[in-house]
This record gives sequence, structure tokens and C-alpha cells, in this order.
Amino acid sequence: MKKIIFNKIKFINADKKDFENIIKQNGLFVFPAGPTLANLKNGSEYHNALINSNFVFFDSGYFVLLLRLLKNIKVNKFSGYKFLKLLFIFLQKNNSKKIFLVDPNRNSSKINRIFFTNLGLCKIKNYVSPIYDENKIYDYILLKEIDEFKPDYLIINLAGGVQEILGLFIKQKAQKTIKIICTGGAISYFTGEQAPINKFIDNLYLGWFYRIIFNPKIFLKRYLKSFKLFKQVYMGDLKVLKD
Repeated sequence: MKKIIFNKIKFINADKKDFENIIKQNGLFVFPAGPTLANLKNGSEYHNALINSNFVFFDSGYFVLLLRLLKNIKVNKFSGYKFLKLLFIFLQKNNSKKIFLVDPNRNSSKINRIFFTNLGLCKIKNYVSPIYDENKIYDYILLKEIDEFKPDYLIINLAGGVQEILGLFIKQKAQKTIKIICTGGAISYFTGEQAPINKFIDNLYLGWFYRIIFNPKIFLKRYLKSFKLFKQVYMGDLKVLKD
């Protein structure tokens, strides 16, 4: 798979055909969105988490378009939505796997648990995260529960910029090497907590638009921040690596 290095972060150019090979491997899986990339501070904990992730995917359609238009670099958009859709199919075929969900609140935790149960998956544990201080994103209570449950998959459903730092903490501290998947709010597309998104909308890079329509108060301001990414891509030093 072709790899693109942007701000020291190694993105992989993955597609559906690569999924089964990728999902066999352990480590930290992240899907940085346009707004968080646009506001990336070099040397920050978030930046460090992305640099030390095992798999960094092109979740942002805007980023994919900028690479193509400004740098003539063609890559595949591989969103958290697409990844989860493939993961759910995979887990239904391998329903003995243990899954640990980190959720933002009790209501989401309840909804997510019902969703996974309806998929026929019963080895599930939920954890409702506290509100982390932006300078102290670690959780030893969570770490203890993970070490006791020994999941095969840890799916973190928290906001971008938080979940990746927490994911790196778990990767470095957990007793067992596992798959740590930071897909944030993408699970809400399937459970109905956020705007309903399908394959067609995702392929057209319109997920951001539907999120704004569904909840403009939260998402309009967030996505307006993405425009700063234009300058970063235009002025930035990008390297293309091939296996």
C-alpha cells in the first residue's frame, strides 16, 4: 500500500480489498477528520498520537481532494464509516471475539450495546468515559478494566483529538496487544444517533454536509475550521512512499 507522509504522520492508502489483511494486525487505528488535521499543532499530544499510530487512514474527503488538486497525489478515502461497516460484517463471521466499547455517555453506551447485540455479538463490555482534562488524557480505571476483560477489539467512540491520545495511552500501557480502533462518532451513523449516512453519501464525500444538516449548532463551526487545511497542504512537505 502506498503511504503518504504529511506533517510526520504516515497515512496509508488503503481500500476495501486491503481490509482483511489490515484487520488481522494489532495496534492503533485512527481516522483523523479535516477539522482536527487543520488545527493540528506540531509536537502536541494529538500530533504525537497520530505519528505513533499503526494505521492512519484518509477519513477526510476534503483532505483527499486537496492532495489531488494541489499536489497531484491520488489516494483513496477510507472513512471510519466504511471501516466500521466492513468490521461489523467481519465480526458477525467471527462472533467469538471480545469487544470493548468506550462511549461518551450512558445513553450512547446503551444504544451501542443494543446495536452490537443485534449483530449477534455477545462478548461485549461498555465503559462510559469521564470528561478528560485536555492536558490529562489518560485513564487508569479504563486500563484496569481492559486488562481484566482482555478484549480483541477496543473501539473508542469519543471526539477526535481525545480518542487518539487515549488510544496511544492504552497501546503503550495495556498488558495485551490488541486492536485499538478510534472511529469516534462514526458508530452513530449506524445506530441513528447522528445523521443517517449510507455508502452513496460517503463515496460522494458528503458526510460532513449531512452532519451539518442534522446538527448545525455543533458541526457547522467545526467544519468551517477545515479550510485552514488548504494552506497546510499547499505549503506543506509531503512524501510519497511505496512498499
